[in-house]
Amino acid sequence: MATSRSRKSSAGSASKGPERPRIRPMAFLGRWIFRAILAVILLGALGVGLYRGVNPPTTIYMLQEQRRLGGIERDWADADSIAPVMLRAAVAAEDANFCRHWGFDMNAIRLAIEEGGSRGASTISQQTVKNVFLWHGRTWTRKAFEAALTPAIEAAWPKRRILEIYLNVAEFDEGVFGIEAAAQHHFGVAAADLDARQSALLAAVLPNPKERSAAAPSSFVDRRARAIRDGAATIDRDGRADCFQSG
Repeated sequence: MATSRSRKSSAGSASKGPERPRIRPMAFLGRWIFRAILAVILLGALGVGLYRGVNPPTTIYMLQEQRRLGGIERDWADADSIAPVMLRAAVAAEDANFCRHWGFDMNAIRLAIEEGGSRGASTISQQTVKNVFLWHGRTWTRKAFEAALTPAIEAAWPKRRILEIYLNVAEFDEGVFGIEAAAQHHFGVAAADLDARQSALLAAVLPNPKERSAAAPSSFVDRRARAIRDGAATIDRDGRADCFQSG
């Protein structure tokens, strides 16, 4: 009788088949988040290597604005085709210590923390990463990717290349991207022919080109442009422009 029960029990167990593995939603989600992060990092690394010598064809934000506005203005200008004073004005306006840091300006970050976040601390390198590889917004996810990719472009690209790309993807008016299109749009000249005043005005609209105008400057923009013009002359004299002054 015991043998018979044992056989029945074995038969019953066999009929149920192998037990299916349990699906754990959190573990499944975690794996896919990890894979997504890894994919973004790998694509970013590929882009960093590629864009050292190839000009970025477009950006996420440009595509969004092109769709919203029905078209954008953009013309690429190599660094050699941009007035040197424009290069200096952009650095004076956005990141005066551009030549002296490796992607993050720790002094600016410390001051921003002390002032409760009212002061901007993003370097030109960080802004370039955001504009070229990422999306606009103040999320921790974007900041994490920005922090990972900024040292990568600093290691892979010369400073002059970082500044060249920055000036070619920055927005200078609604739907006007890049310094060549901006020079033509605001002043009717090529980027190579910008003078000190025009360069300072274009730099002064950053980083709020939709609220500021280079062609019809407000009193605030005019004051800012004057300060930028002085700053551009200062970094030229004290050596803080040496890393991007020539190829």
